[in-house]
Amino acid sequence: MMFPDYHLHSAFSSDSDADIYKIIESAKSKGLSSICITDHYDMDFPVFPDEPELTFDLDTDRYYSYMSKIKEEISDSFDLRIGVELGVMPEITEKLTNYVHSHPELDFIIASSHLVDGYDPYRPEYFIGKTDKEAYYRYFESILESIKSFTDFNVYGHLDYILRYGKSKANNFNILDYYDLFTEIFSILVSNGKGIEINTGSLYRGLDFPHPHTDILKMYKDAGGEIITVGSDAHTPEYVGYGFDIAKELLLAHGFKYYCTFEKQKPVFHNL
Repeated sequence: MMFPDYHLHSAFSSDSDADIYKIIESAKSKGLSSICITDHYDMDFPVFPDEPELTFDLDTDRYYSYMSKIKEEISDSFDLRIGVELGVMPEITEKLTNYVHSHPELDFIIASSHLVDGYDPYRPEYFIGKTDKEAYYRYFESILESIKSFTDFNVYGHLDYILRYGKSKANNFNILDYYDLFTEIFSILVSNGKGIEINTGSLYRGLDFPHPHTDILKMYKDAGGEIITVGSDAHTPEYVGYGFDIAKELLLAHGFKYYCTFEKQKPVFHNL
């Protein structure tokens, strides 16, 4: 069994030039019968002089129209879902809410933290003047701030994205250092009927585990979390479905019985 890949980027994302047909071809070659494209939309993302191409804008009407034509074209042989990965920050909650309410046609919405206090942890500037522990704590704190103000999403993406970029990565990561934050994060997510994803993109970006770290995944399950999707975060076709065997082993090891797909932002549960 291969999970549908529910975190994928095409040329509609400014950090990808992947052709949607090649993404679908790659998925089929790996035994997938369904995927969800989730191109980036990060409102108010600062454009950095050294990477002016990374705007993370999305013309959603054009995007949805293009993907819908392909969806209809291949509907007899493949199930294509259409979603978006929204970059979230507390200060743009009203914009985010208005956007989601304006696009009920989307199947799936990932909320992700790509900016904290105006900095992307992908960039070294975020870590200046901070220990890794301090930088990580502030990142997780920002997730808590975001989900307190914004609830119009389905799953929260790559919860520990920041571990890709710290000086020590996950070498000194201890869940107890952030236990208070994750306790509150998962209480809010579960009570609001929101899920998380297993994101295997970390496996080809320098980590030896999928996002989130296994201790975080365990906390989500212990908090009553049931809604979970699996995505590769692929920006090129070759990484579609990457590491999904590892994702399945982790879900089963932590006692999960289901994974989810989404249609018109409603979860559908499937047996593992």
